[in-house]
Amino acid sequence: MIRNFFKKFYLFFIFVLLYAPILTLIVYSFNASKTRAKWGGFSLKWYSSLFENKAILQALYNTLLIALLSALIATVIGTMASVALNSMKSKTRTFWMSMTNIPMLNAEIVTGISLMMLFIAVGNFLSLFGGSIRFGFMTILIGHITFNLPYVILSVMPKLKQVNMSTYEAALDIGASPIYAFFKVILPDIMPGVLSGFLLAFTLSLDDFIITHFVKGPGVDTLSTKIYSEVRKGIKPEMYALSTLVFITVLLLLLIVNYKPKQKNTAKV
Repeated sequence: MIRNFFKKFYLFFIFVLLYAPILTLIVYSFNASKTRAKWGGFSLKWYSSLFENKAILQALYNTLLIALLSALIATVIGTMASVALNSMKSKTRTFWMSMTNIPMLNAEIVTGISLMMLFIAVGNFLSLFGGSIRFGFMTILIGHITFNLPYVILSVMPKLKQVNMSTYEAALDIGASPIYAFFKVILPDIMPGVLSGFLLAFTLSLDDFIITHFVKGPGVDTLSTKIYSEVRKGIKPEMYALSTLVFITVLLLLLIVNYKPKQKNTAKV
Protein backbone atom coordinates (compact mmCIF):
# COMPACT_ATOMS: atom_id res chain seq x y z
CA MET A 1 0.00 0.00 0.00
CA ILE A 2 2.73 2.48 1.01
CA ARG A 3 4.84 1.47 -1.97
CA ASN A 4 1.97 2.14 -4.39
CA PHE A 5 1.33 5.49 -2.73
CA PHE A 6 4.93 6.60 -3.22
CA LYS A 7 4.85 5.44 -6.84
CA LYS A 8 1.76 7.54 -7.54
CA PHE A 9 3.16 10.50 -5.59
CA TYR A 10 6.44 10.31 -7.50
CA LEU A 11 4.58 10.23 -10.84
CA PHE A 12 2.39 13.16 -9.76
CA PHE A 13 5.49 15.11 -8.67
CA ILE A 14 7.16 14.55 -12.07
CA PHE A 15 4.04 15.80 -13.89
CA VAL A 16 3.92 18.88 -11.65
CA LEU A 17 7.55 19.69 -12.50
CA LEU A 18 6.87 19.23 -16.21
CA TYR A 19 3.58 21.06 -16.58
CA ALA A 20 3.43 23.65 -13.77
CA PRO A 21 5.50 26.19 -15.80
CA ILE A 22 3.29 25.66 -18.84
CA LEU A 23 0.10 26.05 -16.79
CA THR A 24 1.51 29.25 -15.28
CA LEU A 25 2.20 30.59 -18.77
CA ILE A 26 -1.35 29.72 -19.89
CA VAL A 27 -2.86 31.51 -16.88
CA TYR A 28 -0.79 34.67 -17.57
CA SER A 29 -1.93 34.66 -21.20
CA PHE A 30 -5.44 35.47 -19.92
CA ASN A 31 -4.29 38.11 -17.45
CA ALA A 32 -5.65 41.56 -18.31
CA SER A 33 -2.75 43.24 -16.53
CA LYS A 34 0.60 43.73 -18.26
CA THR A 35 2.53 43.06 -15.09
CA ARG A 36 3.02 39.54 -13.78
CA ALA A 37 2.92 40.77 -10.18
CA LYS A 38 -0.88 40.96 -9.96
CA TRP A 39 -3.98 39.47 -11.53
CA GLY A 40 -5.91 42.11 -13.46
CA GLY A 41 -8.89 39.95 -14.41
CA PHE A 42 -9.69 37.56 -17.23
CA SER A 43 -9.13 38.95 -20.73
CA LEU A 44 -8.54 37.81 -24.32
CA LYS A 45 -6.95 41.08 -25.41
CA TRP A 46 -3.45 39.56 -25.72
CA TYR A 47 -4.80 37.01 -28.18
CA SER A 48 -6.44 39.71 -30.28
CA SER A 49 -3.24 41.75 -30.06
CA LEU A 50 -1.29 38.68 -31.19
CA PHE A 51 -3.37 38.24 -34.34
CA GLU A 52 -2.90 41.92 -35.16
CA ASN A 53 0.90 41.58 -35.03
CA LYS A 54 1.95 40.98 -38.64
CA ALA A 55 5.58 40.20 -37.75
CA ILE A 56 4.61 37.33 -35.45
CA LEU A 57 2.05 35.98 -37.93
CA GLN A 58 4.70 36.01 -40.67
CA ALA A 59 7.11 34.16 -38.35
CA LEU A 60 4.37 31.61 -37.62
CA TYR A 61 3.76 31.13 -41.35
CA ASN A 62 7.50 30.67 -41.98
CA THR A 63 7.76 28.18 -39.11
CA LEU A 64 4.87 26.00 -40.27
CA LEU A 65 5.93 26.09 -43.93
CA ILE A 66 9.57 25.24 -43.18
CA ALA A 67 8.56 22.50 -40.74
CA LEU A 68 6.15 20.92 -43.22
CA LEU A 69 8.50 21.11 -46.22
CA SER A 70 11.58 19.97 -44.30
CA ALA A 71 9.68 17.08 -42.71
CA LEU A 72 8.28 15.94 -46.08
CA ILE A 73 11.62 16.15 -47.92
CA ALA A 74 13.56 14.58 -45.04
CA THR A 75 11.00 11.76 -44.83
CA VAL A 76 11.31 10.97 -48.54
CA ILE A 77 15.13 11.12 -48.57
CA GLY A 78 15.42 9.32 -45.22
CA THR A 79 13.13 6.49 -46.35
CA MET A 80 15.15 6.04 -49.54
CA ALA A 81 18.39 6.07 -47.52
CA SER A 82 16.95 3.49 -45.10
CA VAL A 83 16.09 1.15 -47.97
CA ALA A 84 19.61 1.55 -49.36
CA LEU A 85 21.20 0.93 -45.94
CA ASN A 86 19.01 -2.12 -45.33
CA SER A 87 20.24 -3.72 -48.56
CA MET A 88 23.92 -3.34 -47.59
CA LYS A 89 26.08 -5.95 -45.91
CA SER A 90 26.14 -5.98 -42.13
CA LYS A 91 29.57 -4.35 -41.63
CA THR A 92 28.98 -1.66 -44.27
CA ARG A 93 25.50 -0.93 -42.87
CA THR A 94 26.91 -0.61 -39.33
CA PHE A 95 29.50 1.91 -40.53
CA TRP A 96 27.03 4.09 -42.40
CA MET A 97 24.47 3.90 -39.58
CA SER A 98 27.15 5.13 -37.19
CA MET A 99 27.87 8.00 -39.57
CA THR A 100 24.19 8.99 -39.73
CA ASN A 101 23.94 8.93 -35.93
CA ILE A 102 26.77 11.47 -35.48
CA PRO A 103 24.57 14.55 -36.22
CA MET A 104 22.14 13.43 -33.50
CA LEU A 105 24.94 13.06 -30.94
CA ASN A 106 26.67 16.23 -32.05
CA ALA A 107 25.97 19.54 -30.34
CA GLU A 108 23.48 21.67 -32.28
CA ILE A 109 25.73 24.70 -32.11
CA VAL A 110 28.44 22.74 -33.97
CA THR A 111 25.93 21.75 -36.67
CA GLY A 112 24.67 25.33 -36.93
CA ILE A 113 28.14 26.85 -37.28
CA SER A 114 29.18 24.12 -39.75
CA LEU A 115 26.17 24.78 -41.98
CA MET A 116 26.76 28.53 -41.83
CA MET A 117 30.41 28.08 -42.87
CA LEU A 118 29.36 25.69 -45.64
CA PHE A 119 26.89 28.20 -47.07
CA ILE A 120 29.53 30.94 -46.91
CA ALA A 121 32.08 28.70 -48.67
CA VAL A 122 29.60 27.75 -51.40
CA GLY A 123 28.65 31.42 -51.78
CA ASN A 124 32.32 32.38 -52.19
CA PHE A 125 32.75 29.67 -54.83
CA LEU A 126 29.65 30.76 -56.74
CA SER A 127 30.80 34.39 -56.64
CA LEU A 128 33.66 33.38 -58.95
CA PHE A 129 31.03 32.67 -61.61
CA GLY A 130 28.80 35.60 -60.80
CA GLY A 131 26.47 33.68 -58.48
CA SER A 132 25.72 34.06 -54.78
CA ILE A 133 23.90 32.52 -51.83
CA ARG A 134 21.58 34.63 -49.71
CA PHE A 135 20.88 33.54 -46.17
CA GLY A 136 17.14 33.25 -45.80
CA PHE A 137 14.27 30.86 -46.32
CA MET A 138 16.17 28.32 -48.45
CA THR A 139 19.20 28.12 -46.14
CA ILE A 140 16.89 27.52 -43.16
CA LEU A 141 15.04 24.82 -45.12
CA ILE A 142 18.27 23.05 -46.11
CA GLY A 143 19.51 23.24 -42.52
CA HIS A 144 16.31 21.71 -41.15
CA ILE A 145 16.34 18.91 -43.74
CA THR A 146 19.94 18.14 -42.77
CA PHE A 147 19.34 17.67 -39.04
CA ASN A 148 15.99 15.90 -39.58
CA LEU A 149 17.40 13.14 -41.82
CA PRO A 150 19.06 11.02 -39.08
CA TYR A 151 15.83 10.94 -37.05
CA VAL A 152 13.81 9.74 -40.04
CA ILE A 153 16.37 6.99 -40.76
CA LEU A 154 16.31 5.98 -37.09
CA SER A 155 12.50 5.66 -37.23
CA VAL A 156 12.29 3.75 -40.53
CA MET A 157 15.18 1.28 -40.13
CA PRO A 158 13.60 -0.86 -37.35
CA LYS A 159 10.44 -1.29 -39.45
CA LEU A 160 12.48 -2.32 -42.49
CA LYS A 161 14.19 -5.04 -40.46
CA GLN A 162 10.75 -6.47 -39.61
CA VAL A 163 9.64 -6.68 -43.25
CA ASN A 164 9.35 -10.17 -44.73
CA MET A 165 11.43 -9.88 -47.90
CA SER A 166 9.98 -13.14 -49.25
CA THR A 167 6.77 -11.28 -50.09
CA TYR A 168 8.75 -8.64 -51.97
CA GLU A 169 10.68 -11.30 -53.90
CA ALA A 170 7.42 -13.11 -54.69
CA ALA A 171 6.02 -9.89 -56.17
CA LEU A 172 9.11 -9.61 -58.38
CA ASP A 173 8.73 -13.26 -59.48
CA ILE A 174 5.18 -12.69 -60.73
CA GLY A 175 6.25 -9.74 -62.89
CA ALA A 176 6.07 -6.67 -60.66
CA SER A 177 8.75 -4.03 -61.17
CA PRO A 178 11.00 -3.22 -58.16
CA ILE A 179 9.37 0.21 -57.75
CA TYR A 180 5.82 -1.18 -57.97
CA ALA A 181 6.67 -3.98 -55.53
CA PHE A 182 8.17 -1.46 -53.10
CA PHE A 183 5.06 0.74 -53.06
CA LYS A 184 2.65 -2.19 -52.85
CA VAL A 185 4.52 -4.54 -50.51
CA ILE A 186 7.23 -2.82 -48.47
CA LEU A 187 5.85 0.72 -48.03
CA PRO A 188 2.57 -0.35 -46.34
CA ASP A 189 4.58 -2.40 -43.82
CA ILE A 190 6.99 0.40 -42.94
CA MET A 191 4.36 3.18 -43.02
CA PRO A 192 4.14 3.45 -39.19
CA GLY A 193 7.88 4.12 -39.09
CA VAL A 194 7.62 6.61 -41.95
CA LEU A 195 4.81 8.49 -40.20
CA SER A 196 6.73 8.47 -36.91
CA GLY A 197 9.78 9.87 -38.70
CA PHE A 198 7.66 12.58 -40.34
CA LEU A 199 6.05 13.65 -37.05
CA LEU A 200 9.40 13.62 -35.27
CA ALA A 201 11.01 15.70 -38.03
CA PHE A 202 8.05 18.13 -38.02
CA THR A 203 8.26 18.55 -34.23
CA LEU A 204 12.04 19.03 -34.22
CA SER A 205 11.77 21.62 -36.97
CA LEU A 206 9.13 23.56 -35.02
CA ASP A 207 11.29 23.48 -31.91
CA ASP A 208 14.69 24.31 -33.41
CA PHE A 209 16.36 27.59 -32.56
CA ILE A 210 20.16 27.19 -32.56
CA ILE A 211 20.62 25.94 -36.13
CA THR A 212 17.98 28.36 -37.44
CA HIS A 213 19.74 31.25 -35.70
CA PHE A 214 22.99 30.53 -37.58
CA VAL A 215 21.55 29.92 -41.06
CA LYS A 216 18.79 32.53 -41.23
CA GLY A 217 19.15 35.83 -42.98
CA PRO A 218 17.94 39.34 -42.12
CA GLY A 219 14.21 39.80 -42.45
CA VAL A 220 13.42 36.07 -42.20
CA ASP A 221 12.34 34.72 -38.81
CA THR A 222 10.76 31.60 -37.39
CA LEU A 223 8.81 31.60 -34.15
CA SER A 224 11.84 30.55 -32.09
CA THR A 225 14.08 33.34 -33.43
CA LYS A 226 11.25 35.89 -33.30
CA ILE A 227 10.42 35.06 -29.69
CA TYR A 228 14.12 35.27 -28.82
CA SER A 229 14.46 38.72 -30.36
CA GLU A 230 11.26 39.92 -28.68
CA VAL A 231 12.25 38.57 -25.25
CA ARG A 232 15.54 40.46 -25.43
CA LYS A 233 13.51 43.67 -25.56
CA GLY A 234 11.28 42.53 -22.69
CA ILE A 235 8.69 39.81 -22.40
CA LYS A 236 5.40 40.91 -23.93
CA PRO A 237 2.09 39.27 -22.93
CA GLU A 238 1.51 38.40 -26.60
CA MET A 239 4.32 35.83 -26.21
CA TYR A 240 2.29 34.09 -23.51
CA ALA A 241 -0.69 33.87 -25.85
CA LEU A 242 1.47 32.61 -28.71
CA SER A 243 3.13 29.95 -26.55
CA THR A 244 -0.28 28.83 -25.26
CA LEU A 245 -1.61 28.38 -28.80
CA VAL A 246 1.48 26.40 -29.83
CA PHE A 247 1.16 24.13 -26.78
CA ILE A 248 -2.56 23.49 -27.34
CA THR A 249 -1.98 22.77 -31.04
CA VAL A 250 0.76 20.23 -30.29
CA LEU A 251 -1.39 18.65 -27.57
CA LEU A 252 -4.35 18.27 -29.95
CA LEU A 253 -2.12 16.76 -32.66
CA LEU A 254 -0.73 14.31 -30.11
CA LEU A 255 -4.22 13.27 -29.01
CA ILE A 256 -5.38 12.84 -32.62
CA VAL A 257 -2.35 10.74 -33.58
CA ASN A 258 -2.72 8.49 -30.54
CA TYR A 259 -6.49 8.12 -30.81
CA LYS A 260 -7.52 4.63 -31.82
CA PRO A 261 -11.22 3.94 -32.33
CA LYS A 262 -12.54 0.90 -30.59
CA GLN A 263 -12.94 -2.04 -32.93
CA LYS A 264 -16.24 -3.80 -32.74
CA ASN A 265 -15.97 -7.55 -32.56
CA THR A 266 -18.33 -9.00 -35.14
CA ALA A 267 -18.68 -12.74 -35.08
CA LYS A 268 -19.79 -14.46 -38.21
CA VAL A 269 -22.32 -17.19 -37.80
